[in-house]
Amino acid sequence: MISKQHQLNHVNEEKGVTKSDREVLNSLLCKVSSSNLQNQKSAAKELRLLTRKGTVFRALFGESSNQINRLVNPLMSLNQDEELQEDVITTLLNISIHDDNNKKLVCENPNVIPLLNDALRRGTVATRSNAAAAIFTLSALDSNKVLIGKSGVLKPLIDLLEEGNPLAIKDVAAAIFTLCIAHENRSRAVKDGAVRVLGKKISDGLYVDELLAILAMLVTHWKAVEELGELGGVSWLLKITRESECKRNKENAIVILHTICFSDRTKWKEIKEEESSYGTITKLAREGTSRAQRKANGILDRLRKAMNLTHTA
Repeated sequence: MISKQHQLNHVNEEKGVTKSDREVLNSLLCKVSSSNLQNQKSAAKELRLLTRKGTVFRALFGESSNQINRLVNPLMSLNQDEELQEDVITTLLNISIHDDNNKKLVCENPNVIPLLNDALRRGTVATRSNAAAAIFTLSALDSNKVLIGKSGVLKPLIDLLEEGNPLAIKDVAAAIFTLCIAHENRSRAVKDGAVRVLGKKISDGLYVDELLAILAMLVTHWKAVEELGELGGVSWLLKITRESECKRNKENAIVILHTICFSDRTKWKEIKEEESSYGTITKLAREGTSRAQRKANGILDRLRKAMNLTHTA
């Protein structure tokens, strides 16, 4: 029987991987896993560059999990060099971009997710951003979403989102959004404080496009609806619905309002007053996206039924 390793080698040779490429990789991995810090740093920097420039070295890393182990070996010690950490984490990102095989191999390596988790907590801004980007990339595979979600990575991602560093926030938001496509990760995100952080940023008008899309997923969890009510979410969601020029933002806002409307009758009064003053919901029912129109009409029906009940009581 032809081994999987032999098949991968054969495929990679067809893609232009040479014996010399393998020797270069092996030499750099020997250096990066050595005990000499300067050798480790120079090798990690070279590996980062080689995996960024083309597909050959990314493909080579996909041949064996052992090569991933050798790459991350210098990060296993307690005293990490920040520059070395940044180069190794960025190399992991570059490798993960290559294909699904690489994504699976990287994510299932028992050392990688804990190291990415650690990098999110105490790396440089560039390291933390690239760790978030790596998580986003790895989460493209459904099996990886579940694996990563179980690792506790959502909490440091949410903490990083709260910090709001502009260099990292887009990668962080993308990682959280992709992880939360898996339903089981939504409850984890809510438990780890995502609703409060998202609500604060959105109400301050920061990164509304990205963060509102995450919130529209999380609101399927009952605790998220409860927290939004406590945070005064209805008022700024109505403002977005009324004033935003982005159809997608209006859609996400009305999706969230629809869930709130059907879960918490104490918010009907505020929504009804908005409708009486501005006709916001009616306007969206006419002019929004098809999904926004459905949700807006659902809210209007609920409000009409509530008024009929009041009049007949």
